[in-house]
Amino acid sequence: MTKDKYDLEERLLEYSVKIIKLVEQLPNTRAGNHVAGQLLRSGTSPYPNHGEAQAAESPKDFVHKLRISLKELREALRWLRLIQRVPLINDSELLNILLNETEELIKIFVTSIKTAMKKK
Repeated sequence: MTKDKYDLEERLLEYSVKIIKLVEQLPNTRAGNHVAGQLLRSGTSPYPNHGEAQAAESPKDFVHKLRISLKELREALRWLRLIQRVPLINDSELLNILLNETEELIKIFVTSIKTAMKKK
């Protein structure tokens, strides 16, 4: 396993990059543009929200910021599944990578929230 697997900030940055690359492949149609905007927002949000959590003012604030990231990841997962189901892109490799990474990140955030709640 590489160091990146353990560096959540770097992992979220790379995730955002992949989201942007996938969004750029979506068709310039009403549906494509709608989904692109929603996925771009929800899929890039966990990265800066994680930064906000690192600067949290209290344990409660920390958990709150982590929950925002988790919520956005869950939303991104829904948009990715919709893209896959329609399908809206031909690059299934990048889509599958993002689906897997989103599910892994969700698990990480769920675990982090549980751990932080125990420490409160």
